[in-house]
Amino acid sequence: MATQARQQREPAQSKTGTSATENDWTTPRAMAIPKEGYFKLEQGIWSSLSEKSRVLWLYDHCEDQARTEEVIREYGKTIEKSLQGSPDLLAPLKLHYLRWVLFDIGKDKYFMYQGIFDTDLTSTPEDAIALFAAAGVDTVFENLEGFPEDWKTSPPAFVKFVREHQCPSFLEYGEYPFVSAGEIKKALKLKAAFSKMLDQMQ
Repeated sequence: MATQARQQREPAQSKTGTSATENDWTTPRAMAIPKEGYFKLEQGIWSSLSEKSRVLWLYDHCEDQARTEEVIREYGKTIEKSLQGSPDLLAPLKLHYLRWVLFDIGKDKYFMYQGIFDTDLTSTPEDAIALFAAAGVDTVFENLEGFPEDWKTSPPAFVKFVREHQCPSFLEYGEYPFVSAGEIKKALKLKAAFSKMLDQMQ
């Protein structure tokens, strides 16, 4: 079941020797998560080291073993091409990182979806449905056993599938905890602008 893992934090010492605040991004953090996947059960959002970022790990059995791998790999190419034409296509999902993995267990093919988001489960299905409709593509999850056929019109069914197939983390590490993808991009833009200004001053 999808849940959020909230760390019971104690003040930590930062690199400057001062007490780190709860949202101190300068000090890397790690968090061991109980087997249940949460410290405090909260429906609707994923486990994460940070309240700003959500970690989602799903895996499921591929529905049609004879053709699913080819279909999923081709779908990956579709996403790649779609982003080339529209770089902001996945922006509503507020992703840090996304990875798809195909692997075998015995003779069966399985699909794993790994993503780090800055949104929670209550808003992401609607965002995903809207962006897929805008791009004219379907979701790769359609190739997995048990995925609801009515996902385009029933976000709750989408959420139910995610909750039932999530694999909660038991350890999470953040080199820059408590920082959103948007904040990182703003910082990089500021760095680029500052570098340009220094170049012009020389």
